[in-house]
Amino acid sequence: MLARLACWTARSLLLLPGPTSRTRFSAKCLHTNMSLDNNFRAKPRRRANFRLCNVSSYTSEVLEIQSDAPTLHVLFVPGNPGVILFYKDFVEFLYELLEGTASITAIGHVSHSRKNFEHGRMFSLQEQIDHKIDFIREELQNIEIPILLIGHSIGSYISIEMFKKSPEKVKYCIGLYPFLTLNPHSTTQLLIGKIAKSQVLAAALSYMIASLGLLPVQALRFIVRKSLGNSWSANAVEAACSHLSQYHTMRNVLYMAMTEFRKLSEAPDWAFLGERKAQLAFLFGVDDHWGPLLLLEEISKQVPGIVISIERENHTHGFCCTEAGSLWVAQHVANLIRNQTACSNQ
Repeated sequence: MLARLACWTARSLLLLPGPTSRTRFSAKCLHTNMSLDNNFRAKPRRRANFRLCNVSSYTSEVLEIQSDAPTLHVLFVPGNPGVILFYKDFVEFLYELLEGTASITAIGHVSHSRKNFEHGRMFSLQEQIDHKIDFIREELQNIEIPILLIGHSIGSYISIEMFKKSPEKVKYCIGLYPFLTLNPHSTTQLLIGKIAKSQVLAAALSYMIASLGLLPVQALRFIVRKSLGNSWSANAVEAACSHLSQYHTMRNVLYMAMTEFRKLSEAPDWAFLGERKAQLAFLFGVDDHWGPLLLLEEISKQVPGIVISIERENHTHGFCCTEAGSLWVAQHVANLIRNQTACSNQ
């Protein structure tokens, strides 16, 4: 019973896609025509370094790879949960695909961390946005190369808000499986919203998940693999075991979700997206209730000419949890960056 409940909870709270209705839409559809080579995953690659940094007095988890001669700096913002270790494979693949031309930094959300650095304090969506803006001001202010933002899920929304605040530093923004507004047709969003809105349910669920952290490591790994699928990468399994089994992390995941649902009941900022459409790109997935194709249609209607693509390889909203998904999305992002760089140089 506990294992089944853990399975259901993890699937829901990890914001993995649920069933949605398929929508017919004419857009750039991406299949396996990008020469994805499974051997690429087996090749040696430069590893991302993990460190803790202080951002406006908050201890933050960071993954980074510094290039010896970068021409741009990629800053990645995660979804919710904002556990940056889920994206380790993606960061490393992207660095290799860009052939060392970019330094890459991935900044986690405050208190979505292994240790309870903030002593149980909970952080809203707006506070997480402010945290990322402060990171640019405190850590990247003095770099002279352009900054490129990449956001996943709610990280796409956060990245757009960061772009608004730092237009002189940020030159391009990519949203992966973007969560920009509520989907009234999603039963998963409705369920998570009800849980997140109730302090009693949120606390009880967080305690239940945290209790799994009392199990031996091997037992916890077994539960994660059996409940979430054997396709998960070793890095994703370790991130789930080390971070999502922490009470303070789960409480912050749910609290942030509650504030997301409040804010994203509003329409996206179409005026800003239209003004900056040449510096924006989005990747949508098929049957992704967080970024449904209905949203893709609306973006295309409101902002004609913006770069939009559809991934049809079934890597799902949680692409970062598998090596295959991480590699596919990294190659797509690398191509977008190369195309944008080529256009900028013309």
